[in-house]
Amino acid sequence: MLKDPKDKLANLLNSKSPTRVFTETNHSQGEAPALSRNPGSPTIQLIEKQQGTKILFRKFSETNWSVDIQPLNKSLVTDSKWKRIDATQEKRRSFLQEFCKKYGGVSRPQSHVFHMVSRIYVEDKHKILYCEVPKAGCSNWKRILMVLNGLAPSAYNISHDAVHYGKHLKKLDSFDLKGIYSRLNTYTKAVFVRDPMERLVSAFRDKFEHPNSYYHPVFGKAIIKKYRPNACEEALNNGSGVKFREFIHYLLDSHRPVGMDIHWEKVSKLCYPCLIHYDFVGKFETLEEDANYFLQLIGAPKELKFPNFKDRHSSDKRTNAQVVGQYLKDLTRTERQLIYDFYYLDYLMFNYTTPFL
Repeated sequence: MLKDPKDKLANLLNSKSPTRVFTETNHSQGEAPALSRNPGSPTIQLIEKQQGTKILFRKFSETNWSVDIQPLNKSLVTDSKWKRIDATQEKRRSFLQEFCKKYGGVSRPQSHVFHMVSRIYVEDKHKILYCEVPKAGCSNWKRILMVLNGLAPSAYNISHDAVHYGKHLKKLDSFDLKGIYSRLNTYTKAVFVRDPMERLVSAFRDKFEHPNSYYHPVFGKAIIKKYRPNACEEALNNGSGVKFREFIHYLLDSHRPVGMDIHWEKVSKLCYPCLIHYDFVGKFETLEEDANYFLQLIGAPKELKFPNFKDRHSSDKRTNAQVVGQYLKDLTRTERQLIYDFYYLDYLMFNYTTPFL
């Protein structure tokens, strides 16, 4: 049985556990937050360990940040074919705004301003702020930003490494406070999200089912050591072959042997959508049409279209509901419930339906 939404939100939003400021590394990995010592049920522990939300809202309420989302400037959109997508977009914006009005004032999370905007990319020419959500089309969005910045002629010939390790794009936390606030108040802010369970499985497939010189030794070794009884020496030494259920045990563990990572971190803690009021809410499920409509809104060159190719492991089937079902079938109902609890705010904020419970 799902818990009563009001009770769960009260626990999530009124939690007083502190938030640590993560220090980003080259691989965007942060230290796991301190968790509750309450010896209660796993679900209660998961709810209680959600990042505390009181002080940060207070910090932001003391700034000059805008309270309401701004109407989108649709003067550059002339084709009537976008009407349906525009109507969907307005519903998403309104839903998120109403959610934040209803629940956001209850609590105010603690974090550092620069950390809060550390996942937001800046494109000054077209006045865009894009919050990166890994496994929700972010690689191709970075390609688009590089083209808009004049750093490449086409999104189709930019390599994965150039996108993620080239350091070509500016992030909002590279500016001083005045630069941050002025851009947040005047630029068009976009976030693209994905069904949390689908995003989680996609991250696991990408990082643990293919050779990876970072995730296997850093995460894989620690996961196998803690969650696989009688692990063989080879697995302990190279960290390869992590099973999905072992990965889930790591995710749900209140004492993880290695910290969180942006690829499976909650969107509510990557982009702070009840504090940073996004003007555009795109979804991976309708990525191409949402992205191309957004490009129309910001006056991008007409020939620039959002690329639809798979960034890596192109021979693999895309992660969809059917693929997710195959991964979840070996989990217990309790484990599936706990994953839902973990991503509960993301499910509610972006109006995703209850997953495979």
